[in-house]
Amino acid sequence: MHELSLCEGILQVIEEQHRNGAFTRVRTLWLEIGALAGVEPDALRFGFDVVTRGSVAEGARLEIIEQPGQAWCLPCGAQVVVAARHSACPRCHSHQLQVTGGEELRIHSMEVE
Repeated sequence: MHELSLCEGILQVIEEQHRNGAFTRVRTLWLEIGALAGVEPDALRFGFDVVTRGSVAEGARLEIIEQPGQAWCLPCGAQVVVAARHSACPRCHSHQLQVTGGEELRIHSMEVE
């Protein structure tokens, strides 16, 4: 379950900002997660609750903004939405796709006190 280590990295970013005196507590955290990022949102939610216990983010609500997978099809030149890395182009059914989006996992914003 690599989601737990991802949550630890997210908490490190939050704590670094907290040390800079930017806020005293996190109320809500919005994360962007791409469909091709290989992250299970439910496991991430569970890991976030576990990792943030006793921290400045304890009890914070985690909101996930899902981003679609995107790819460029080499044969037909279309920019297409894909559900998985090995999906076929929905226009020409080719598997020669170059992923262009949907791999991200990043903090979008935080509501803090």
